[in-house]
Amino acid sequence: MATCNEPHHAHHDHQHGPHCGHTAIRHGDHVDYLHDGHLHHPHGDHVDEHRLEVNTTNPDRCTPDHQCGGHEPGHVHGPSCGHPAVPHGDHVDYLVNGHLHHPHGNHCDDHGPVSIVQ
Repeated sequence: MATCNEPHHAHHDHQHGPHCGHTAIRHGDHVDYLHDGHLHHPHGDHVDEHRLEVNTTNPDRCTPDHQCGGHEPGHVHGPSCGHPAVPHGDHVDYLVNGHLHHPHGNHCDDHGPVSIVQ
Protein backbone atom coordinates (compact mmCIF):
# COMPACT_ATOMS: atom_id res chain seq x y z
CA MET A 1 0.00 0.00 0.00
CA ALA A 2 1.26 3.49 -0.80
CA THR A 3 2.12 5.82 2.06
CA CYS A 4 -0.98 7.59 3.37
CA ASN A 5 -0.61 11.33 3.96
CA GLU A 6 -4.04 11.77 5.58
CA PRO A 7 -4.26 12.52 9.32
CA HIS A 8 -4.93 9.27 11.21
CA HIS A 9 -7.21 8.61 14.16
CA ALA A 10 -4.92 6.92 16.68
CA HIS A 11 -5.96 3.80 18.60
CA HIS A 12 -9.25 3.26 16.77
CA ASP A 13 -10.46 -0.30 17.33
CA HIS A 14 -14.03 0.11 16.03
CA GLN A 15 -14.65 -1.39 12.58
CA HIS A 16 -16.69 1.05 10.47
CA GLY A 17 -18.93 -0.37 7.78
CA PRO A 18 -22.56 -0.90 6.84
CA HIS A 19 -24.69 -1.36 9.96
CA CYS A 20 -21.88 -0.35 12.39
CA GLY A 21 -24.21 2.14 14.06
CA HIS A 22 -22.60 5.35 12.80
CA THR A 23 -24.10 7.68 10.21
CA ALA A 24 -22.49 7.01 6.82
CA ILE A 25 -22.18 9.89 4.39
CA ARG A 26 -20.95 10.10 0.82
CA HIS A 27 -17.74 12.15 0.64
CA GLY A 28 -16.42 12.49 -2.88
CA ASP A 29 -15.81 9.00 -4.25
CA HIS A 30 -16.05 7.15 -0.92
CA VAL A 31 -18.06 6.80 2.30
CA ASP A 32 -17.07 8.28 5.66
CA TYR A 33 -18.61 7.62 9.07
CA LEU A 34 -19.57 10.22 11.68
CA HIS A 35 -18.13 9.09 14.99
CA ASP A 36 -17.99 11.30 18.09
CA GLY A 37 -17.49 14.53 16.16
CA HIS A 38 -15.03 12.99 13.70
CA LEU A 39 -15.45 12.01 10.06
CA HIS A 40 -13.76 8.61 9.79
CA HIS A 41 -12.63 6.85 6.65
CA PRO A 42 -11.44 3.24 7.01
CA HIS A 43 -8.22 2.92 5.03
CA GLY A 44 -6.23 -0.31 5.10
CA ASP A 45 -4.95 -0.94 8.61
CA HIS A 46 -5.93 2.50 9.99
CA VAL A 47 -8.66 5.13 10.03
CA ASP A 48 -8.19 8.50 8.31
CA GLU A 49 -9.64 11.73 9.73
CA HIS A 50 -11.53 13.61 7.01
CA ARG A 51 -13.25 17.01 6.80
CA LEU A 52 -15.91 18.06 4.31
CA GLU A 53 -14.49 20.63 1.96
CA VAL A 54 -15.96 24.10 1.63
CA ASN A 55 -17.26 24.19 -1.94
CA THR A 56 -20.35 25.10 -3.97
CA THR A 57 -22.34 22.18 -2.52
CA ASN A 58 -21.23 22.84 1.06
CA PRO A 59 -20.42 26.55 1.24
CA ASP A 60 -19.38 28.50 4.31
CA ARG A 61 -21.82 31.38 4.13
CA CYS A 62 -24.24 33.25 6.35
CA THR A 63 -27.90 32.39 5.71
CA PRO A 64 -29.84 34.31 8.39
CA ASP A 65 -33.20 33.55 6.74
CA HIS A 66 -32.72 29.75 6.75
CA GLN A 67 -35.89 28.00 7.96
CA CYS A 68 -35.05 24.36 8.68
CA GLY A 69 -37.88 22.84 10.65
CA GLY A 70 -35.43 20.21 11.95
CA HIS A 71 -35.44 21.68 15.46
CA GLU A 72 -37.12 24.35 17.55
CA PRO A 73 -36.14 27.96 16.77
CA GLY A 74 -34.34 28.35 20.12
CA HIS A 75 -32.30 25.14 19.76
CA VAL A 76 -28.58 25.57 20.48
CA HIS A 77 -26.15 23.29 18.65
CA GLY A 78 -23.25 21.90 20.63
CA PRO A 79 -21.54 18.71 21.83
CA SER A 80 -24.68 17.19 23.41
CA CYS A 81 -27.47 18.75 21.33
CA GLY A 82 -28.53 15.47 19.72
CA HIS A 83 -27.29 16.25 16.22
CA PRO A 84 -24.09 14.62 14.89
CA ALA A 85 -21.13 16.99 14.59
CA VAL A 86 -19.52 17.17 11.14
CA PRO A 87 -16.05 18.64 10.50
CA HIS A 88 -16.46 21.15 7.64
CA GLY A 89 -13.61 23.35 6.46
CA ASP A 90 -12.11 25.06 9.51
CA HIS A 91 -15.19 24.65 11.71
CA VAL A 92 -17.81 22.17 12.95
CA ASP A 93 -21.36 21.93 11.62
CA TYR A 94 -24.25 19.75 12.79
CA LEU A 95 -26.22 17.32 10.64
CA VAL A 96 -29.93 18.21 10.69
CA ASN A 97 -32.44 16.66 8.28
CA GLY A 98 -29.77 15.86 5.67
CA HIS A 99 -28.00 19.21 5.65
CA LEU A 100 -25.29 21.02 7.59
CA HIS A 101 -26.23 23.58 10.23
CA HIS A 102 -23.67 26.03 11.50
CA PRO A 103 -24.48 27.99 14.68
CA HIS A 104 -23.97 31.67 13.95
CA GLY A 105 -25.13 34.33 16.38
CA ASN A 106 -28.88 34.02 16.88
CA HIS A 107 -29.50 31.73 13.87
CA CYS A 108 -28.25 28.62 12.07
CA ASP A 109 -26.55 28.94 8.70
CA ASP A 110 -27.35 26.35 6.02
CA HIS A 111 -24.01 24.94 4.79
CA GLY A 112 -25.61 22.63 2.26
CA PRO A 113 -26.79 19.05 1.88
CA VAL A 114 -24.93 15.84 2.60
CA SER A 115 -25.72 12.49 1.04
CA ILE A 116 -26.53 9.97 3.77
CA VAL A 117 -25.83 6.36 2.78
CA GLN A 118 -28.54 3.97 3.92
